[in-house]
Amino acid sequence: MRTTRLFPPTLRDDPSGAEAVSHRLLLRAGFITQVSSGVYALQYMGLRVLEKVRCIVREEMDEIGCLEIDMPILQPQEFQAR
Repeated sequence: MRTTRLFPPTLRDDPSGAEAVSHRLLLRAGFITQVSSGVYALQYMGLRVLEKVRCIVREEMDEIGCLEIDMPILQPQEFQAR
């Protein structure tokens, strides 16, 4: 695959619905794309960044003896913060 097809195109102008600076930059750089209202998909570079952050957090947690858990998106009401 050619590298020109690997990365999504970037935007020159600010997206109309983006208010936060970080949101504008992520959209303009092609790290995320908006799928529908309030729903975003990670693109190739965004996914790579997420994986690197996960790796760093995992290494730091291992150093101090923490355990990693994976929680479902939907949780029972008993787990809500009080």
